[in-house]
Amino acid sequence: MRIVRYHQHGTPEVLQVDEVAKPEPGPGQVLIRAEAVGVNFAGIQERAGQFYYGKRLKLPASPGGDAVGFIDALGPGVEGWQVGERVASVIFKDAFAEYSLARVKDLVRIPAEMDAAQATMVSSPAQVGLEVIQAAYLKKGESVLVHAAAGAIGHLVIQMVKALGAGTVIATAKDPAKLAFAKELGADHAVDYSREGWAEEVRAATGGTGVDIVLDSVGADITPQSIGLLKPFGRLVFYGSAGGGLELPKIPLEDLAGKYVTHFSMGVMDGQVDNFDRIVEEVCEMVLSGAVRPVVHAELPLEEAAKAHQLMEERVQLGRVVLVP
Repeated sequence: MRIVRYHQHGTPEVLQVDEVAKPEPGPGQVLIRAEAVGVNFAGIQERAGQFYYGKRLKLPASPGGDAVGFIDALGPGVEGWQVGERVASVIFKDAFAEYSLARVKDLVRIPAEMDAAQATMVSSPAQVGLEVIQAAYLKKGESVLVHAAAGAIGHLVIQMVKALGAGTVIATAKDPAKLAFAKELGADHAVDYSREGWAEEVRAATGGTGVDIVLDSVGADITPQSIGLLKPFGRLVFYGSAGGGLELPKIPLEDLAGKYVTHFSMGVMDGQVDNFDRIVEEVCEMVLSGAVRPVVHAELPLEEAAKAHQLMEERVQLGRVVLVP
């Protein structure tokens, strides 16, 4: 089978197509024949040698992603699933391939009528988005600041918080096209967080009161400024470091007085979410009802994986970049 791998860390050009044997599923695993694979920013950080969750993958390695396709084989002892079922799953390594191994506990059934590229977002992007919102304990009418609002997760989060009853939603991104995209998806205000004084713009959009919730996947110096925008007893959920690389933000304890900050990650929370099935059901309901519209920026053939990574590193995508094996 074909698989995209890198034999050394570096720029997108280190990605190459290799021919390898089709893997065999082990206990608790299935083999998925992929229709589409969603590209995740974490895979870019891994490829560059900058991913800060856990250990680096052993080389040669293939990025992780979200695969949608059909079960091709069941591992020993797997029950409740059938060969031929259409599923999606987050794949933590070796995802850029015609076939990939998935853990049974990560599988999501995908309706036949759902577009494959859009369905890649029913897996980790939409699940993470909803889990992050739940971690913030959103109440109806509360104001929400969503960073990186045009990305694979961020553009879903805007729509989710609106569907769940948020009041004022403020989106941040880095260029006019992304800001317009965020407003098209339902954001009440859109702010360029690369501009000096962006925090004052956010505060002005709230009438000077600040926000109830910040959902932060950027990190770096954005996080401490975001904490400063929280109302008393406001909540910030940190769930990514797209702007910080290896460095997690460091916050002085005195800046946290009367505010709540938590860190969510799939790696740290693996196996800790006890309402996974309900989260999946809610995500599918939102997508199928039209309350949430997953947006695909580009569908590229597997051989153009380097272009997919380049698009995301240039931060030009609106929604998700998808590979088609």
